[in-house]
Amino acid sequence: MSWMAWTLPSALFFVAIGCALVALTLAEVLRPSVARRGFLRLLSTRGDRFFISLLGSALLHVAWLGLTDASVVWMSALCVILVGVVMRWG
Repeated sequence: MSWMAWTLPSALFFVAIGCALVALTLAEVLRPSVARRGFLRLLSTRGDRFFISLLGSALLHVAWLGLTDASVVWMSALCVILVGVVMRWG
């Protein structure tokens, strides 16, 4: 794997996504989700909202990198909040 430029932040990112998927799987087994409508105005389950959060976070990160020279850590912090809001009220 020497051809890949793995850094600690990228490794932590993929570990965090993996942990989140394991947690969502356990939550689904222990307490199955019920589809509901939130402010997104579409019928969605816990997994749907997580996927939408990941897509939105990716889009915001790309926009951040393209439009600013500021550290991506700030957008990452905002995206953690975004994921929380979408998962709770989305």
